Amino acid sequence: MAKLKITQKRSVIGRPARQKATMEALGLRKINATVEVEGTPQVLGMVRKVSHLVEVVEL
Repeated sequence: MAKLKITQKRSVIGRPARQKATMEALGLRKINATVEVEGTPQVLGMVRKVSHLVEVVEL
């Protein structure tokens, strides 16, 4: 499994509740917040759902 560096680039204000919950589950709460997570299928699915709000870099 590859490590992923996920950075929130856009706000969740005005987004559907499911997208807000997904961002919270990823550990992203503020713009420019960054988390490093394992690239499991579950995480990749969450990233795909909010891909328009985040920037992903594979480490």
